[in-house]
Amino acid sequence: MSASNSLRLAERLKALLEEEFEALKAQDLTTFESINSEKSELLAQISALAGIPDAGPLIAPEWRPFLAVMADCKSMHQRNHLLIQRKLDAIRAAIKTLQGAQGLQSVDIYDKLGRMSGGLQTRGLGDA
Repeated sequence: MSASNSLRLAERLKALLEEEFEALKAQDLTTFESINSEKSELLAQISALAGIPDAGPLIAPEWRPFLAVMADCKSMHQRNHLLIQRKLDAIRAAIKTLQGAQGLQSVDIYDKLGRMSGGLQTRGLGDA
């Protein structure tokens, strides 16, 4: 496959990843599922290119744009994965809360730095 055809596939994948992110934000599962079927087909076509050597500066110049777009796709995929994980964590926490197994102690919350804390904790007067 030529570098220009490969670049076209990579750019379509990048556009699909952006559409996937928007569908995830809107919680539009129908769109998300249709995007994933097209994304799977594209990934199968792109995986056939696995023979492209990653030799850094020695890579043929016509393949550099393709590799740059694929690096963007990797970042976008990681972003989408993180969003899915956060939504799943929120759903799991809501289910635990609804089940009432351990009450509020089972609810995970984020601190002001965006890190997960183990649950509700009380502070003493000296800690406030």
